[in-house]
Amino acid sequence: MKIVAYLYSDPLLDSPVDPLIWGLEVDRVYQDLGQHEQLQQLLSDAKIDPPNYLLIRRLEELGDTLEEVSDRLNQLETLGIEIIAIEQAYNSSQFDKVNSQNIRNDLTQLLQEIQNNQRRRRLKQGHARNRIKALPPPGKAPYGYRRGKDRYILDRSTAPVVKEFFERFLLFGSLRGAVRYLEKRYGKKISVSTGRNWLTNPVYRGDLEYQNQDIILDTHAPIISREEAAQIDRLLRRNSNLAPRTASAPRSLAGLVICEKCQSPMTITRVTPRLKKSEYLYLRPKNCSLNPPCKSILYEQVLEKTIESICRDLPQTVAQLNLPNLEGIKTRFINEIVKKREIINQLPELKKEGILDQQTADLRRYKLETEIAQLQLKIDQLPPGNLNIITQAVTIPQFWLDLSEAERRFYFREFIRKIKIVRPQPQKWEVELVFIF
Repeated sequence: MKIVAYLYSDPLLDSPVDPLIWGLEVDRVYQDLGQHEQLQQLLSDAKIDPPNYLLIRRLEELGDTLEEVSDRLNQLETLGIEIIAIEQAYNSSQFDKVNSQNIRNDLTQLLQEIQNNQRRRRLKQGHARNRIKALPPPGKAPYGYRRGKDRYILDRSTAPVVKEFFERFLLFGSLRGAVRYLEKRYGKKISVSTGRNWLTNPVYRGDLEYQNQDIILDTHAPIISREEAAQIDRLLRRNSNLAPRTASAPRSLAGLVICEKCQSPMTITRVTPRLKKSEYLYLRPKNCSLNPPCKSILYEQVLEKTIESICRDLPQTVAQLNLPNLEGIKTRFINEIVKKREIINQLPELKKEGILDQQTADLRRYKLETEIAQLQLKIDQLPPGNLNIITQAVTIPQFWLDLSEAERRFYFREFIRKIKIVRPQPQKWEVELVFIF
C-alpha cells in the first residue's frame, strides 16, 4: 500500500507546514509554497505509479478556484486514488456513492464551503499584498490623518488637535486631564479609552500596525517624535501602578502615600473652618482597621518631608544601582538595524540578477522591516541613560518648590513608587520613600 501527501502554503498568509503532521508514515510528501508546481509533479507521478491514498489538509489546497479543485479531484480519482482531507469531512470513497441523497447533499455543502473559503482567502491575499507594500490597512483613516494615494497624510484641521492632546499628556502625565482639556479647548469629545488608544497607536508615531500585529516603521509623517513616544510609554507604565483616577488628581502626593502601620492607602481630604475662606489639606487613612484609628496628617507637612527625603536619599539609591551598560545595549540594537538595512538595500540587485523573484524580494523586505520595528521598540523601551545627571538636578530643594502641584506630581511619579508614613511612636511619624528602581 502506497500513501502520499500534499501540502500547500501561501507565503503571503501562512508559514511553511511541518511535513510530518500526518501522524502516520507516508511514502512521499509533495509540498508547495505559493505555486502548485509540486502538485503538477504529483499528478505526473500518479499517472505512472498511482498511490493508494492521498492525504491533504483541505480540498481548497488543490487549486485557486473551485473549477481547479474540481478538475484536479477528478484527475486523481480517475486514477483510482482515494483522497482523504484530514481537516474536512471528505473521503473520496464515501462520496463515490452518488446514489445516496444525503451524500449528494453533503458534497454540495462541501463545495459551497470550499468556495466560501477561497473567497475569504482571496480577500486576505489582497490585504496581505497591500501590507507587504506598506500600504495603509482598509478602513477610515485615524483622526488627525486622511487617506492619500498610497499612505496617510496629515489632516491640517485635525492633526493640531491630536498634537496638543499628546503635548498635554506629556506635560502633566494625566490621561483624563488631557481628555478634558481637548473638550474644553477644541470641543472635541473623546472617551478615556479612545485617548489611551491614541497614546499607544503606532500610526501617530509615523508607523503602520496591521491586524497580525506586525509594525512597519516610517510609512508616513508622524504627529509625535520617537522621543515623545518613548516618554508616553514610560508614563503609561508608571500610571498603571496607581489607583484609578489618581493619575489625574490635582495634588502631587495623590495615590502615592500609604500608612505603614495599618497598610491603608491615604486619601487627601479638604477641611474649611466655619465662616472662614481658608482651607486645610489632610492625608488620612482610607480604610484603617485599627482601634484607635491612625490619625490624619497635614498635607503640607508630608509634602515638605517628602522633598527633604528625596533630596537626601535619591543620590544614595542611584549610586548603589548596578545599572547595565545602556549605551552598549543601544549600540548593539542599532548595529543590528544597520545590518538589516544593508540587506534591504541589496534586494534590488538580487532581483535584477534573477536570484530572487519579485514576490520573494517583497516578502524578504517586509520581514526585515518588521524585525527592524521590533528592534526599534526595544531601543525606545530602554530607560534614560543619563540617570546620574538627572539625579543631580532633582536633589536641589528649590527645584521642587518652584514647581506647580501638577508639575510636581509628574516628577514625583518619575522616581517614587510609594511613600510610607512610618509611626514609631503614637505622636510621631516619619516619611520613608520607595523608589521605582
